[in-house]
Amino acid sequence: MNENKIKSHVSERWIETDDLRVRCLDWNSNGSVPVLALHGLASSAHWYDIVCPLMPSTFRILAPDQRGHGQTTQAASGYDWDTLAKDMINILDYMGIDKIGVIGHSWGATVAIALAACYPARITSLTIIDGGFGRSNSNSDEDWDTIRRTTFPRNVSGTRQEFLDRIRKQLDCCWNGEVERIVQTMVWEDEFGQMHDILHPDNHIQVMKAMWERPASDMWGEVVCPSMIIPAGPLPVSGHMERFWNKQSRVALASKGLRTSRVHWIQETIHDIGYHRPDYLVDIISSFLLSNNVQQA
Repeated sequence: MNENKIKSHVSERWIETDDLRVRCLDWNSNGSVPVLALHGLASSAHWYDIVCPLMPSTFRILAPDQRGHGQTTQAASGYDWDTLAKDMINILDYMGIDKIGVIGHSWGATVAIALAACYPARITSLTIIDGGFGRSNSNSDEDWDTIRRTTFPRNVSGTRQEFLDRIRKQLDCCWNGEVERIVQTMVWEDEFGQMHDILHPDNHIQVMKAMWERPASDMWGEVVCPSMIIPAGPLPVSGHMERFWNKQSRVALASKGLRTSRVHWIQETIHDIGYHRPDYLVDIISSFLLSNNVQQA
């Protein structure tokens, strides 16, 4: 796209909403088209730091640290979809924004779906990035206790250097100084020099239970705005083709479940598309947002 880019016009805002003090990055506050960008689980608003400067300058992008993440309050409860959606509406009300397009990555995609489902009059479009494909059947082969015992948060342990060495291997295809800085906004270092996720383990468990009790598929039919699904295809050397085929099936179901949707696969990339192929991701997102904004005008 040949439009002017946002570049580095970002400010930090602090918003008091109910039981939270929310930190929000406000990219290009003069932009005429507002967009809400939601990060994934155990991530932070900085996940979008590479993406936002590439977006056309017509967009104003609000990227909050969600409840329990980044520098926002580590609340002891409220990790159900309804509360997480209301957190975002509180931000919009504080900012004086009536309607907005919403983007969500990974777990943030399901938060975005919940937001569009719960507040259809406020959301003009939905873009979900490699997430929101939760199971299409609310019955699970495993009960919650089994899942809780066998599913653990990612391995955040050891010294800062040990942590970074592990993440560097996982993100070898796109590792650079900017990605190294971003991943460190998601963790903290204790007095003994050991690293931990900012998202507290007890709160992580609450998120997992919400996903088990009410998967994204339970909310697809409640979304009425235009939707764009952007799944990540595997790298040629990933060796996880069975997982990819399973994702293809889930994406197809999500596409049918969301009333007005289109799908644009980004092949040969990783889950963190915003690190690996940000230019391509921006082209897809901005084209969809702009076309939908014209239709809404």
